[in-house]
Amino acid sequence: MALTAGLALAGCSSGSEEPELTVSGAFMPQPVGDMAGGFLTVTNKGDAADKLTSVTSPLSDDVQIHETKDQKMRQVASFDIPAHGELALERGGNHIMFMAIKQEPKVGQQVTVELHFEKADPITVELPVKDRTYNPQHR
Repeated sequence: MALTAGLALAGCSSGSEEPELTVSGAFMPQPVGDMAGGFLTVTNKGDAADKLTSVTSPLSDDVQIHETKDQKMRQVASFDIPAHGELALERGGNHIMFMAIKQEPKVGQQVTVELHFEKADPITVELPVKDRTYNPQHR
């Protein structure tokens, strides 16, 4: 009986099974040519895991998410965002890839992206365009 009551209470608590996503550290190095990379960190303070499933942007009709393993990158369908964890998209690692960009943004401009998730609502993020060599240290 006590177990049943505990489960019922857990099911009723607000947001107990929902991801709580925030985005920080977003940037794009100034592109060279018709491709560009995007980097950011998605933090999940919620009790449920989620997945980044796609990214859209007016900058490109073909925005992909890539993983980097053994110094090779390849497109993936999604990235896991663990409960009470984070997904770091950073230089030399997993990242957003803009293919066939429509125009080359310059340092100081911003590029709008929309992150799409399996569970959470989409999040619109502005990626400030930084110098080509910009590489912040992950915390």
